[in-house]
Amino acid sequence: MVIVAHPDDADFGPAATAARWIDAGSVGRLVCCTSGDQGGEDPTLDPLELAAVREAEQRRAAGVVGYDDVRFLHQPDGALANGLPLRELLVREIREFRPDAVLTHDPEVLFYRGGGVNHTDHRAAGIAAVDAVYPAARNPMAFPNLVRAGLAPHRVRRIYLFWPGAPTAWVEVGPTLDRKIEALRCHPSQFSADEGFAERMRAWAAEDGSAIGARSAEAFRLVVLDDDDDQAPPTA
Repeated sequence: MVIVAHPDDADFGPAATAARWIDAGSVGRLVCCTSGDQGGEDPTLDPLELAAVREAEQRRAAGVVGYDDVRFLHQPDGALANGLPLRELLVREIREFRPDAVLTHDPEVLFYRGGGVNHTDHRAAGIAAVDAVYPAARNPMAFPNLVRAGLAPHRVRRIYLFWPGAPTAWVEVGPTLDRKIEALRCHPSQFSADEGFAERMRAWAAEDGSAIGARSAEAFRLVVLDDDDDQAPPTA
């Protein structure tokens, strides 16, 4: 399960990793906490219309990556908060889908290594996802209404934090990097994915790949919650 703040975050983030795991037999699902209704430069634009456009773009991109579904939680863009309402929504998604692994924003990154500030919604989505995974999703006393609705507790085994400040794991993504770029091209309301854009994406992947001697990779900070080597490769 990939949990992000906005439409397009997953495609800039771990899309190539998700696509590679899905190709290997995993089932992946995408959860967007907001619909990105503040993601524009025109203040006269109707936010509801923009949200509808961005949801449609993300659904097209999700089809490219291969997710089984995309869920939008319709939380306020630009004001996402790690409170009980958001965590309950995420716990509901986790208990329904029952993923082995959750991929989400690294919530500890405030400033990126190469410059820039990590969006407040990214940090909120990341820490909300972490808190939903542990302890809430596995705790039968957390949100007991979900248990009564048939959503039993679930133990996520791994958390992969993308755009990490201090990466500890890398996934080689040469076979699926072009899928990531194709998915990014599904978001024309946000940027122009020209040939220069594609080359920048390849350069970023090459930079991460250099850490493991690969042509391209995606970097993560890996958090292991339940270590069981007998299990199959993770469901994304």
